[in-house]
Amino acid sequence: MTDAVHKKRHLTSFQIIILGFAGVILAGALILMLPISAKGGAVTPFHEALFTSTSAVCVTGLVVRDTASYWSVFGQGVILVLIQIGGLGVITVAASFTLLSGKKISLMQRSTMQEAISAPKVGGIVRVTFIVLKVTFLLELTGALVMMPTFIHDFGAKGPWMALFHSISAFCNAGFDIMGTEGAEYASLTAYAADPVINITVMALIIVGGIGFLTWEDIVTNKYHFRKFRMQSKVILATTVILILLPALFFYFVDFAGLSGKERILSALFQSVTPRTAGFNTADLTRMTGAGQAIMIALMLIGGSPGSTAGGMKTTTLAVLFANLLASFRRKEDAQLFGRRIDGRTVRHAAAILMMYVMLFFGGAVIISTAEGLPIGVCLFETASAVGTVGLTLGITPDLGGMSQIVLILLMFLGRVGGLTLIYAALSGTGKNLSKLPLEGITVG
Repeated sequence: MTDAVHKKRHLTSFQIIILGFAGVILAGALILMLPISAKGGAVTPFHEALFTSTSAVCVTGLVVRDTASYWSVFGQGVILVLIQIGGLGVITVAASFTLLSGKKISLMQRSTMQEAISAPKVGGIVRVTFIVLKVTFLLELTGALVMMPTFIHDFGAKGPWMALFHSISAFCNAGFDIMGTEGAEYASLTAYAADPVINITVMALIIVGGIGFLTWEDIVTNKYHFRKFRMQSKVILATTVILILLPALFFYFVDFAGLSGKERILSALFQSVTPRTAGFNTADLTRMTGAGQAIMIALMLIGGSPGSTAGGMKTTTLAVLFANLLASFRRKEDAQLFGRRIDGRTVRHAAAILMMYVMLFFGGAVIISTAEGLPIGVCLFETASAVGTVGLTLGITPDLGGMSQIVLILLMFLGRVGGLTLIYAALSGTGKNLSKLPLEGITVG
Protein backbone atom coordinates (compact mmCIF):
# COMPACT_ATOMS: atom_id res chain seq x y z
CA MET A 1 0.00 0.00 0.00
CA THR A 2 2.81 2.36 0.92
CA ASP A 3 4.64 1.59 -2.33
CA ALA A 4 1.50 2.29 -4.36
CA VAL A 5 0.99 5.64 -2.67
CA HIS A 6 4.66 6.45 -3.14
CA LYS A 7 4.43 5.73 -6.88
CA LYS A 8 1.22 7.70 -7.22
CA ARG A 9 2.83 10.75 -5.70
CA HIS A 10 5.62 10.56 -8.23
CA LEU A 11 3.47 10.39 -11.35
CA THR A 12 4.38 13.24 -13.67
CA SER A 13 1.86 15.62 -15.21
CA PHE A 14 2.30 13.91 -18.58
CA GLN A 15 1.65 10.45 -17.10
CA ILE A 16 -1.48 11.69 -15.31
CA ILE A 17 -2.84 13.17 -18.56
CA ILE A 18 -2.28 9.90 -20.44
CA LEU A 19 -3.76 7.72 -17.69
CA GLY A 20 -6.71 10.09 -17.36
CA PHE A 21 -7.57 9.84 -21.05
CA ALA A 22 -7.08 6.05 -21.06
CA GLY A 23 -9.29 5.63 -17.98
CA VAL A 24 -12.16 7.67 -19.42
CA ILE A 25 -11.92 5.81 -22.74
CA LEU A 26 -12.13 2.42 -21.02
CA ALA A 27 -15.05 3.50 -18.81
CA GLY A 28 -16.88 4.88 -21.84
CA ALA A 29 -16.32 1.66 -23.79
CA LEU A 30 -17.76 -0.47 -20.96
CA ILE A 31 -20.89 1.72 -20.75
CA LEU A 32 -21.37 1.67 -24.54
CA MET A 33 -21.27 -2.15 -24.44
CA LEU A 34 -24.46 -2.20 -22.34
CA PRO A 35 -27.68 -3.20 -24.17
CA ILE A 36 -29.30 0.13 -23.16
CA SER A 37 -26.71 1.98 -25.27
CA ALA A 38 -27.77 0.40 -28.57
CA LYS A 39 -31.14 0.84 -30.29
CA GLY A 40 -31.45 -2.87 -30.92
CA GLY A 41 -30.85 -3.68 -27.23
CA ALA A 42 -27.93 -5.97 -28.03
CA VAL A 43 -24.52 -6.02 -26.36
CA THR A 44 -22.07 -4.08 -28.53
CA PRO A 45 -18.77 -5.93 -29.14
CA PHE A 46 -15.94 -4.55 -27.02
CA HIS A 47 -13.75 -3.55 -29.97
CA GLU A 48 -16.58 -1.50 -31.51
CA ALA A 49 -17.41 0.17 -28.19
CA LEU A 50 -13.72 0.87 -27.59
CA PHE A 51 -13.33 2.40 -31.06
CA THR A 52 -16.36 4.65 -30.52
CA SER A 53 -15.28 5.68 -27.01
CA THR A 54 -11.73 6.45 -28.18
CA SER A 55 -13.06 8.49 -31.08
CA ALA A 56 -15.37 10.45 -28.75
CA VAL A 57 -12.85 11.15 -25.97
CA CYS A 58 -10.16 11.99 -28.52
CA VAL A 59 -12.75 14.21 -30.29
CA THR A 60 -12.08 12.53 -33.61
CA GLY A 61 -15.38 11.47 -35.17
CA LEU A 62 -14.32 8.30 -36.99
CA VAL A 63 -16.94 5.61 -36.36
CA VAL A 64 -17.54 1.95 -37.13
CA ARG A 65 -21.28 2.29 -36.39
CA ASP A 66 -23.54 5.10 -37.59
CA THR A 67 -24.15 7.22 -34.49
CA ALA A 68 -27.79 8.06 -35.31
CA SER A 69 -29.10 4.70 -36.49
CA TYR A 70 -27.14 2.35 -34.20
CA TRP A 71 -26.91 4.04 -30.79
CA SER A 72 -29.92 4.73 -28.59
CA VAL A 73 -30.61 8.17 -27.10
CA PHE A 74 -28.81 6.92 -23.96
CA GLY A 75 -25.84 5.78 -26.05
CA GLN A 76 -25.77 9.09 -27.91
CA GLY A 77 -25.87 10.88 -24.55
CA VAL A 78 -22.87 8.85 -23.34
CA ILE A 79 -21.00 9.71 -26.54
CA LEU A 80 -21.83 13.40 -26.06
CA VAL A 81 -20.53 13.37 -22.47
CA LEU A 82 -17.33 11.69 -23.66
CA ILE A 83 -16.97 14.35 -26.37
CA GLN A 84 -17.40 17.14 -23.79
CA ILE A 85 -14.84 15.57 -21.46
CA GLY A 86 -12.41 15.05 -24.32
CA GLY A 87 -12.91 18.56 -25.66
CA LEU A 88 -12.36 20.29 -22.34
CA GLY A 89 -9.67 17.85 -21.34
CA VAL A 90 -9.92 15.13 -18.71
CA ILE A 91 -7.78 17.09 -16.27
CA THR A 92 -9.82 20.29 -16.67
CA VAL A 93 -13.06 18.39 -16.00
CA ALA A 94 -11.61 16.60 -12.97
CA ALA A 95 -10.22 19.87 -11.57
CA SER A 96 -13.62 21.53 -12.08
CA PHE A 97 -15.34 18.87 -9.95
CA THR A 98 -12.65 19.33 -7.29
CA LEU A 99 -13.29 23.09 -7.23
CA LEU A 100 -17.07 22.64 -7.11
CA SER A 101 -16.73 20.26 -4.17
CA GLY A 102 -14.94 23.00 -2.23
CA LYS A 103 -11.57 21.25 -2.09
CA LYS A 104 -8.28 23.04 -2.68
CA ILE A 105 -6.16 22.21 -5.69
CA SER A 106 -2.60 21.19 -4.92
CA LEU A 107 0.46 22.54 -6.69
CA MET A 108 0.85 19.19 -8.48
CA GLN A 109 -2.73 19.40 -9.74
CA ARG A 110 -2.16 22.97 -10.91
CA SER A 111 0.94 21.87 -12.79
CA THR A 112 -1.04 19.09 -14.47
CA MET A 113 -3.78 21.55 -15.44
CA GLN A 114 -1.11 23.82 -16.91
CA GLU A 115 0.16 21.02 -19.14
CA ALA A 116 -3.40 19.99 -20.10
CA ILE A 117 -4.40 23.40 -21.49
CA SER A 118 -0.90 24.47 -22.60
CA ALA A 119 -0.84 27.45 -20.26
CA PRO A 120 2.44 29.40 -20.14
CA LYS A 121 2.57 29.43 -16.32
CA VAL A 122 0.98 27.82 -13.27
CA GLY A 123 -0.06 31.16 -11.75
CA GLY A 124 -3.73 31.99 -12.34
CA ILE A 125 -4.47 28.53 -13.74
CA VAL A 126 -7.66 28.17 -11.66
CA ARG A 127 -9.01 31.48 -12.98
CA VAL A 128 -8.21 30.41 -16.54
CA THR A 129 -10.03 27.10 -15.94
CA PHE A 130 -13.17 28.93 -14.83
CA ILE A 131 -12.97 31.12 -17.95
CA VAL A 132 -12.65 28.01 -20.10
CA LEU A 133 -15.74 26.41 -18.56
CA LYS A 134 -17.89 29.54 -18.72
CA VAL A 135 -17.00 30.40 -22.32
CA THR A 136 -17.38 26.77 -23.42
CA PHE A 137 -20.88 26.30 -22.06
CA LEU A 138 -21.98 29.78 -23.18
CA LEU A 139 -20.82 29.23 -26.77
CA GLU A 140 -22.24 25.70 -26.97
CA LEU A 141 -25.61 26.92 -25.69
CA THR A 142 -25.57 29.86 -28.12
CA GLY A 143 -24.77 27.56 -31.03
CA ALA A 144 -27.58 25.21 -30.06
CA LEU A 145 -30.11 28.07 -29.80
CA VAL A 146 -29.13 29.43 -33.23
CA MET A 147 -29.51 26.02 -34.93
CA MET A 148 -32.60 24.97 -32.97
CA PRO A 149 -35.29 26.60 -35.19
CA THR A 150 -33.92 24.84 -38.29
CA PHE A 151 -33.73 21.45 -36.59
CA ILE A 152 -37.15 21.81 -34.94
CA HIS A 153 -38.59 22.58 -38.38
CA ASP A 154 -36.92 19.47 -39.84
CA PHE A 155 -37.14 17.02 -36.91
CA GLY A 156 -39.93 18.29 -34.68
CA ALA A 157 -39.60 17.45 -30.97
CA LYS A 158 -36.19 15.89 -31.64
CA GLY A 159 -34.88 19.26 -32.87
CA PRO A 160 -33.51 20.62 -29.53
CA TRP A 161 -31.50 17.42 -28.97
CA MET A 162 -30.15 17.59 -32.53
CA ALA A 163 -29.14 21.23 -32.03
CA LEU A 164 -27.42 20.59 -28.69
CA PHE A 165 -25.60 17.47 -29.92
CA HIS A 166 -24.20 19.12 -33.04
CA SER A 167 -23.31 22.34 -31.21
CA ILE A 168 -21.20 20.49 -28.62
CA SER A 169 -19.72 18.21 -31.27
CA ALA A 170 -18.76 21.21 -33.42
CA PHE A 171 -17.27 23.29 -30.60
CA CYS A 172 -15.27 20.32 -29.33
CA ASN A 173 -14.11 19.67 -32.91
CA ALA A 174 -15.45 16.12 -32.62
CA GLY A 175 -17.34 15.68 -35.89
CA PHE A 176 -19.90 13.21 -34.52
CA ASP A 177 -23.35 13.66 -36.06
CA ILE A 178 -26.77 12.09 -35.59
CA MET A 179 -28.09 12.76 -39.11
CA GLY A 180 -27.85 9.21 -40.45
CA THR A 181 -30.84 6.93 -41.00
CA GLU A 182 -31.25 3.22 -41.71
CA GLY A 183 -31.19 3.84 -45.46
CA ALA A 184 -28.64 6.67 -45.47
CA GLU A 185 -25.93 6.12 -42.88
CA TYR A 186 -22.92 8.38 -42.22
CA ALA A 187 -24.71 11.38 -43.76
CA SER A 188 -22.97 14.09 -41.72
CA LEU A 189 -24.27 17.57 -42.72
CA THR A 190 -24.59 16.92 -46.47
CA ALA A 191 -28.32 17.74 -46.34
CA TYR A 192 -27.46 21.28 -45.20
CA ALA A 193 -24.83 22.13 -47.82
CA ALA A 194 -26.80 25.22 -48.92
CA ASP A 195 -28.11 26.24 -45.49
CA PRO A 196 -26.21 29.36 -44.34
CA VAL A 197 -27.43 29.18 -40.72
CA ILE A 198 -26.17 25.64 -40.09
CA ASN A 199 -22.97 26.14 -42.12
CA ILE A 200 -21.94 29.44 -40.54
CA THR A 201 -22.86 28.38 -37.00
CA VAL A 202 -20.96 25.09 -37.21
CA MET A 203 -17.93 26.76 -38.82
CA ALA A 204 -17.90 29.48 -36.15
CA LEU A 205 -18.03 26.88 -33.36
CA ILE A 206 -15.22 24.86 -34.97
CA ILE A 207 -12.98 27.91 -35.36
CA VAL A 208 -13.61 29.30 -31.87
CA GLY A 209 -13.09 25.86 -30.30
CA GLY A 210 -9.92 25.34 -32.33
CA ILE A 211 -8.02 28.58 -31.64
CA GLY A 212 -7.28 27.70 -28.02
CA PHE A 213 -8.48 28.80 -24.61
CA LEU A 214 -5.60 31.20 -24.00
CA THR A 215 -6.26 32.96 -27.30
CA TRP A 216 -9.80 33.60 -26.05
CA GLU A 217 -8.38 35.16 -22.92
CA ASP A 218 -6.20 37.44 -25.06
CA ILE A 219 -9.17 38.49 -27.17
CA VAL A 220 -11.37 39.10 -24.12
CA THR A 221 -8.64 41.07 -22.32
CA ASN A 222 -7.26 43.13 -25.22
CA LYS A 223 -10.36 43.26 -27.44
CA TYR A 224 -9.38 44.52 -30.93
CA HIS A 225 -5.91 45.78 -29.94
CA PHE A 226 -4.00 43.16 -31.92
CA ARG A 227 -0.60 44.66 -31.04
CA LYS A 228 -1.21 43.93 -27.34
CA PHE A 229 -1.80 40.23 -27.95
CA ARG A 230 0.75 37.63 -26.94
CA MET A 231 2.99 36.61 -29.78
CA GLN A 232 1.45 33.11 -29.66
CA SER A 233 -2.07 34.50 -30.08
CA LYS A 234 -0.94 36.58 -33.06
CA VAL A 235 0.62 33.51 -34.66
CA ILE A 236 -2.49 31.39 -34.04
CA LEU A 237 -4.93 33.95 -35.45
CA ALA A 238 -2.80 34.80 -38.50
CA THR A 239 -2.11 31.15 -39.34
CA THR A 240 -5.77 30.20 -38.85
CA VAL A 241 -6.94 32.87 -41.30
CA ILE A 242 -4.41 31.78 -43.92
CA LEU A 243 -5.27 28.09 -43.53
CA ILE A 244 -8.95 28.84 -44.04
CA LEU A 245 -8.79 31.28 -46.96
CA LEU A 246 -6.16 29.68 -49.21
CA PRO A 247 -7.68 26.15 -49.30
CA ALA A 248 -11.17 27.66 -49.62
CA LEU A 249 -10.07 29.51 -52.78
CA PHE A 250 -8.70 26.27 -54.23
CA PHE A 251 -11.87 24.33 -53.43
CA TYR A 252 -14.02 27.16 -54.84
CA PHE A 253 -12.29 27.21 -58.22
CA VAL A 254 -11.48 23.50 -58.57
CA ASP A 255 -13.57 21.04 -56.52
CA PHE A 256 -16.85 22.97 -56.39
CA ALA A 257 -16.72 24.73 -59.76
CA GLY A 258 -19.86 22.82 -60.74
CA LEU A 259 -21.91 24.39 -57.94
CA SER A 260 -23.36 27.85 -58.10
CA GLY A 261 -24.25 30.72 -55.79
CA LYS A 262 -24.08 30.48 -52.03
CA GLU A 263 -23.75 26.67 -52.01
CA ARG A 264 -20.42 26.95 -53.83
CA ILE A 265 -19.09 29.53 -51.35
CA LEU A 266 -20.40 27.65 -48.30
CA SER A 267 -19.07 24.29 -49.53
CA ALA A 268 -15.60 25.72 -50.22
CA LEU A 269 -15.40 27.42 -46.83
CA PHE A 270 -16.85 24.49 -44.90
CA GLN A 271 -14.47 21.92 -46.42
CA SER A 272 -11.60 24.31 -45.64
CA VAL A 273 -12.58 24.74 -41.98
CA THR A 274 -13.67 21.22 -41.06
CA PRO A 275 -10.34 19.35 -41.62
CA ARG A 276 -8.86 21.34 -38.69
CA THR A 277 -10.06 19.17 -36.88
CA ALA A 278 -13.82 18.86 -36.81
CA GLY A 279 -14.80 15.98 -39.07
CA PHE A 280 -18.14 17.24 -40.39
CA ASN A 281 -18.65 17.43 -44.14
CA THR A 282 -21.29 18.95 -46.42
CA ALA A 283 -19.91 17.42 -49.62
CA ASP A 284 -19.16 13.91 -50.86
CA LEU A 285 -15.42 13.71 -50.16
CA THR A 286 -14.97 10.70 -52.47
CA ARG A 287 -15.91 12.92 -55.43
CA MET A 288 -13.32 15.58 -54.66
CA THR A 289 -10.21 15.76 -56.84
CA GLY A 290 -7.01 14.03 -55.79
CA ALA A 291 -5.43 17.45 -55.23
CA GLY A 292 -8.37 18.49 -53.05
CA GLN A 293 -8.06 15.35 -50.94
CA ALA A 294 -4.29 15.93 -50.61
CA ILE A 295 -4.91 19.47 -49.33
CA MET A 296 -7.38 18.08 -46.82
CA ILE A 297 -4.78 15.56 -45.63
CA ALA A 298 -2.33 18.41 -45.03
CA LEU A 299 -4.97 20.42 -43.16
CA MET A 300 -5.88 17.39 -41.02
CA LEU A 301 -2.27 16.86 -40.01
CA ILE A 302 -1.83 20.55 -39.11
CA GLY A 303 -4.98 20.63 -36.99
CA GLY A 304 -5.95 23.37 -34.53
CA SER A 305 -4.04 25.36 -31.93
CA PRO A 306 -2.42 24.58 -28.56
CA GLY A 307 -4.74 24.40 -25.55
CA SER A 308 -7.82 24.02 -27.74
CA THR A 309 -10.39 21.30 -28.35
CA ALA A 310 -8.65 20.46 -31.64
CA GLY A 311 -5.89 17.95 -32.34
CA GLY A 312 -3.18 17.74 -34.98
CA MET A 313 0.38 19.07 -35.01
CA LYS A 314 -1.01 22.55 -34.22
CA THR A 315 -0.87 25.82 -36.13
CA THR A 316 2.03 27.08 -34.02
CA THR A 317 4.15 24.10 -35.04
CA LEU A 318 3.61 24.94 -38.70
CA ALA A 319 4.34 28.64 -38.09
CA VAL A 320 7.57 27.91 -36.23
CA LEU A 321 8.79 25.54 -38.95
CA PHE A 322 7.92 28.09 -41.65
CA ALA A 323 9.71 30.84 -39.71
CA ASN A 324 12.76 28.58 -39.39
CA LEU A 325 12.62 27.93 -43.15
CA LEU A 326 12.65 31.66 -43.87
CA ALA A 327 15.50 32.17 -41.41
CA SER A 328 17.54 29.50 -43.21
CA PHE A 329 16.84 31.09 -46.60
CA ARG A 330 17.89 34.50 -45.28
CA ARG A 331 20.91 33.00 -43.48
CA LYS A 332 19.74 34.28 -40.13
CA GLU A 333 20.71 32.48 -36.95
CA ASP A 334 17.27 32.58 -35.31
CA ALA A 335 13.70 32.13 -36.52
CA GLN A 336 11.50 35.19 -35.99
CA LEU A 337 7.76 35.81 -35.76
CA PHE A 338 6.06 39.18 -35.20
CA GLY A 339 9.29 40.87 -34.20
CA ARG A 340 10.23 38.20 -31.65
CA ARG A 341 13.01 35.60 -31.74
CA ILE A 342 12.00 31.93 -31.46
CA ASP A 343 13.93 29.83 -28.98
CA GLY A 344 16.01 27.06 -30.57
CA ARG A 345 14.40 24.43 -28.34
CA THR A 346 10.98 25.38 -29.70
CA VAL A 347 12.22 24.85 -33.26
CA ARG A 348 13.62 21.43 -32.31
CA HIS A 349 10.32 20.47 -30.66
CA ALA A 350 8.40 21.57 -33.75
CA ALA A 351 10.66 19.46 -35.99
CA ALA A 352 10.24 16.46 -33.66
CA ILE A 353 6.46 16.82 -33.67
CA LEU A 354 6.40 17.02 -37.48
CA MET A 355 8.50 13.88 -37.81
CA MET A 356 6.35 11.98 -35.29
CA TYR A 357 3.11 12.85 -37.05
CA VAL A 358 4.52 12.00 -40.48
CA MET A 359 5.82 8.63 -39.23
CA LEU A 360 2.56 7.76 -37.46
CA PHE A 361 0.39 8.86 -40.38
CA PHE A 362 2.48 7.13 -43.06
CA GLY A 363 3.32 4.03 -41.01
CA GLY A 364 -0.32 3.49 -40.06
CA ALA A 365 -1.41 3.84 -43.69
CA VAL A 366 1.16 1.29 -44.85
CA ILE A 367 -0.05 -1.23 -42.25
CA ILE A 368 -3.73 -0.74 -43.15
CA SER A 369 -3.05 -0.81 -46.89
CA THR A 370 -1.10 -4.07 -46.52
CA ALA A 371 -3.63 -5.70 -44.21
CA GLU A 372 -6.74 -4.69 -46.16
CA GLY A 373 -5.40 -4.64 -49.72
CA LEU A 374 -6.55 -1.05 -50.19
CA PRO A 375 -4.91 1.76 -52.22
CA ILE A 376 -2.39 3.70 -50.14
CA GLY A 377 -4.11 7.02 -51.00
CA VAL A 378 -7.38 6.26 -49.20
CA CYS A 379 -5.46 4.76 -46.28
CA LEU A 380 -3.37 7.93 -45.95
CA PHE A 381 -6.60 9.94 -45.77
CA GLU A 382 -7.97 7.76 -42.94
CA THR A 383 -4.75 7.74 -40.91
CA ALA A 384 -4.33 11.50 -41.29
CA SER A 385 -7.91 11.85 -40.06
CA ALA A 386 -7.19 9.59 -37.08
CA VAL A 387 -3.86 11.03 -35.93
CA GLY A 388 -5.13 14.57 -36.53
CA THR A 389 -8.30 13.66 -34.52
CA VAL A 390 -10.47 14.90 -37.38
CA GLY A 391 -13.01 12.23 -38.28
CA LEU A 392 -13.33 12.80 -42.02
CA THR A 393 -13.41 9.58 -44.00
CA LEU A 394 -13.52 8.27 -47.54
CA GLY A 395 -15.83 5.53 -46.28
CA ILE A 396 -13.43 2.66 -45.54
CA THR A 397 -13.31 2.80 -41.71
CA PRO A 398 -16.55 0.86 -40.95
CA ASP A 399 -15.38 -2.07 -43.11
CA LEU A 400 -11.83 -2.34 -41.76
CA GLY A 401 -10.61 -5.48 -39.99
CA GLY A 402 -9.71 -5.74 -36.31
CA MET A 403 -6.00 -4.99 -36.69
CA SER A 404 -6.64 -1.92 -38.84
CA GLN A 405 -9.16 -0.62 -36.32
CA ILE A 406 -6.59 -1.05 -33.54
CA VAL A 407 -4.13 0.99 -35.62
CA LEU A 408 -6.70 3.79 -35.91
CA ILE A 409 -7.47 3.60 -32.18
CA LEU A 410 -3.78 4.04 -31.36
CA LEU A 411 -3.44 6.90 -33.83
CA MET A 412 -6.48 8.69 -32.36
CA PHE A 413 -5.13 8.30 -28.83
CA LEU A 414 -1.63 9.45 -29.74
CA GLY A 415 -3.03 12.34 -31.75
CA ARG A 416 -5.12 13.57 -28.82
CA VAL A 417 -2.63 13.25 -25.95
CA GLY A 418 0.22 14.42 -28.17
CA GLY A 419 3.34 12.58 -29.22
CA LEU A 420 5.67 14.64 -27.03
CA THR A 421 3.41 14.10 -24.01
CA LEU A 422 3.73 10.35 -24.51
CA ILE A 423 7.50 10.52 -24.88
CA TYR A 424 7.89 12.77 -21.82
CA ALA A 425 5.72 10.37 -19.83
CA ALA A 426 7.72 7.33 -20.94
CA LEU A 427 11.12 8.93 -20.36
CA SER A 428 10.31 10.78 -17.13
CA GLY A 429 12.79 10.16 -14.37
CA THR A 430 15.65 9.28 -16.69
CA GLY A 431 17.40 12.49 -15.66
CA LYS A 432 19.28 15.04 -17.70
CA ASN A 433 22.69 14.25 -19.08
CA LEU A 434 24.82 17.38 -18.83
CA SER A 435 27.78 15.90 -20.69
CA LYS A 436 28.19 16.58 -24.42
CA LEU A 437 29.70 14.50 -27.20
CA PRO A 438 32.39 15.93 -29.48
CA LEU A 439 31.03 18.30 -32.16
CA GLU A 440 31.39 17.47 -35.84
CA GLY A 441 29.77 19.03 -38.89
CA ILE A 442 27.50 17.24 -41.34
CA THR A 443 26.24 18.43 -44.74
CA VAL A 444 22.46 18.54 -45.23
CA GLY A 445 20.39 19.45 -48.29
